[in-house]
Amino acid sequence: MKLLRVILLASMAVGGSNAVSKAELANGVKAVVDDSAITFGEVEADAVLLAGELLRQYGRQPALHQQKVDEARNDSLERAVQQQLILHDFEVSGYSLPESIIEEVVQEEIKARFGDRATLTKTLQAQGITYEKWRQQARDRFIVRQLQAKNIYHDAVISPHKIERYYQEKRSDYKVEEQVKLRMIVLTNRIDESLEPAQLLAQDILSKLKEGVPFSEMASMHSAGSQRTEGGEWGWVERSVLRKELADVAFSLQAGELSGVIDTPQAVYLMLVEARRAGHSKPLAEVQSDIEKTLVTQERERLQKQNIDKLRRKTFVRYS
Repeated sequence: MKLLRVILLASMAVGGSNAVSKAELANGVKAVVDDSAITFGEVEADAVLLAGELLRQYGRQPALHQQKVDEARNDSLERAVQQQLILHDFEVSGYSLPESIIEEVVQEEIKARFGDRATLTKTLQAQGITYEKWRQQARDRFIVRQLQAKNIYHDAVISPHKIERYYQEKRSDYKVEEQVKLRMIVLTNRIDESLEPAQLLAQDILSKLKEGVPFSEMASMHSAGSQRTEGGEWGWVERSVLRKELADVAFSLQAGELSGVIDTPQAVYLMLVEARRAGHSKPLAEVQSDIEKTLVTQERERLQKQNIDKLRRKTFVRYS
């Protein structure tokens, strides 16, 4: 009867008078899973969480913005359908959740998300959601998480062989370009004629460096660069990090070699290459953890799809 009433409301919203109320629109059925209806209002409430971000990114492109909004709604609907499939499987499998567990879950969620019951009440009032409805949602979220952990996360185990194979197939993704370990002194061009021109100061600094004054000391005293407090140290850098006129000089120097004065319209530079490192691929040991995380994510997505496909085959699902 509940499902029939909601479907009738949806039919009225679509085929009734032009003066369709917001309540009727919100109750419009977007999908039915077994005997549970997913309404437009439920889908919209989830999708609206992304509204601000989508407007910020695509607000100046109306057509693309609408496309992204539609995609967000479709994703929201699909998540709702998948959740209902899992909850339906929970019910027909004969599982149950004691009230004591539900209450514990609810209290933990109140504490984690809202801090206290009073804040929860104000939030629910602002959203137009009853406490009973929110409590049911908290229960459903907990059940879905537990079944996913049981059916998906527990089985997402990645063998060392898979990690090694992925590394070999994607080795080019872990390639590191040629690098230099660099220190730099940056002198901004001076507009005030009473101050020493940057070019003359750079020549003076270069002379002192050749006499043996540490580069880090001169950088700390004179550099206007953001690395001044670190003695002008840039660490290991690739060619692409530097502007072309600087990269061309830096990568022509040998380890331990100073540059001359590099004069550009914006500033004057002095560089010291402390060491060089040829291009190479990161070793497996260095990227193994990241590869494993990637493969675990992929495996969980595969198992999730496999599980949802199985539930779809044995459950009535209809999209409106």
